[in-house]
Amino acid sequence: MDRISALRNVEDALRAFEDGDADLAATERRVAAVLRTYATEFDGENDVFRAVGEAPADGRVVVAPSPPAAHERVLAAVGIDPGDDADPPDFDVERV
Repeated sequence: MDRISALRNVEDALRAFEDGDADLAATERRVAAVLRTYATEFDGENDVFRAVGEAPADGRVVVAPSPPAAHERVLAAVGIDPGDDADPPDFDVERV
């Protein structure tokens, strides 16, 4: 799926929500599915990873060149600096 197709699919999902044909949960699922499909087909040397484990990292999807990089990107996405002494959530990353 190219960028234009992804944007059109997101627009369709938003239009269905605005027209009352879909509720918020269905719209979120549809938009997330578009993003996952787009990211999975994204050209480059990166892979798509999903965090599995404790909240707030659980379910977070990132594009990264390796599992360690994906782990760091998930931490950054949830607002945690990997270098801090804070107690980060316990999670693994898996390729999607």
